[in-house]
Amino acid sequence: MEEAPRTPVITIGLNAGQATFNYSMTELKNLVEANNMTVVEEIQQALAKPQPGTYFGTGKVEELATIVADDGVDIIVVNDELTPSQIRNLENVTKARIIDRTGLILEIFANRAQSREAKLQVQLAMLQYQLPRLHTSASQRLDQQTGSGGGGGFTNRGAGESQTEMSRRTIQRSINHVNHELKEINQAAATQRQQRERNQLPSVALVGYTNAGKSTLMNALVRQFGKSEEKQVFVKNMLFATLDTSVRQLTFPDQKKMLLSDTVGFVSQLPTQLVQAFRSTLAEAASADLLIQVVDYADPNREAMMATTEQTLHEIGVNDVPMITVFNKADLTEADYPSRAGDQLILSAQDDASVKMLVDAMKEKVFHNYVTANFLVPFADGEVVAYLNDNAHVLNTDYEAEGTALKVELQQADFDRFKKYVVTD
Repeated sequence: MEEAPRTPVITIGLNAGQATFNYSMTELKNLVEANNMTVVEEIQQALAKPQPGTYFGTGKVEELATIVADDGVDIIVVNDELTPSQIRNLENVTKARIIDRTGLILEIFANRAQSREAKLQVQLAMLQYQLPRLHTSASQRLDQQTGSGGGGGFTNRGAGESQTEMSRRTIQRSINHVNHELKEINQAAATQRQQRERNQLPSVALVGYTNAGKSTLMNALVRQFGKSEEKQVFVKNMLFATLDTSVRQLTFPDQKKMLLSDTVGFVSQLPTQLVQAFRSTLAEAASADLLIQVVDYADPNREAMMATTEQTLHEIGVNDVPMITVFNKADLTEADYPSRAGDQLILSAQDDASVKMLVDAMKEKVFHNYVTANFLVPFADGEVVAYLNDNAHVLNTDYEAEGTALKVELQQADFDRFKKYVVTD
């Protein structure tokens, strides 16, 4: 199947002396490509702060209008979030469609969303973005994407009411409706999390920048330690390849088990609307016993990416969860791997030795509540032996006159449950 032709765009950015400016423009280019567009020209201007009316200075805006006309490009993508008046003024001067950074990310999310929950979360974010932008042509396009434009339902209202007022009321009603639907989904997800907690399985969440290799790492773990019927998660070399949180159970050879979740990736200047809308999806990270921050070790901007991840986690209330940092994609660098220094690992998700090192690190962190004990289980209680074989690490088994003697490494909760069978040397 042939890929649809990419739409040519011009990207523009304001350099106010920030250290991360070049990185943010590179990232904008990647976002543009993730939205099936291609950058034909990049325009920058050095200014201490954006012009209130037009973002760029007047001369630069006129130059931009000339370039648009000469290149025949009708879309401009801006590296910052613009005010409604800035969008309107730039569109009036350049005669091109203006997409700011927030609008671009929203479009990508809208195109990627697969599940009902993800679609509703993106719809909510787009509606909240649209509300203050009702006067702009950008909001009219978002009307079409969210299905919330002013409609015939208001045709009997008084002539004195403006289209903007009607649209505002329509959007607010849509926001309320989506919030109600998401509340029902969130309650169901919370119930599932509570059930998993009752099962006393520790949970580990993969977090990090989009396209750092979280899904590839998860698939490597699921292939070796997951249930055979569980599906691999979607992987593609592009930003925001997946928006849905996937949860898989891992069972290791010593019968230790954990739940592993793959969460939506982060990006710098992730729109506030999306952070809020996806808060429930990211609840897997908030309730985890351990976070694994996956970093693209081959990317020269990895330090900025780590800062973005940690800032976003803070915004959603994830502050005190233990973390392992995994510098992935070491196979694309000159570094020796796998290697480990405390809670920092350098590895490649494609490498079995790397996966083993990560598993060892995870087990150290989440299975600290295990104890080793000797049990003597009467033959009549064979179901206890079966349970221990399925759910604990049986180190040794002997058969004596009184029953089955086992040396077992097991969770404290299981030790307490079967305490009456414990024997001391």
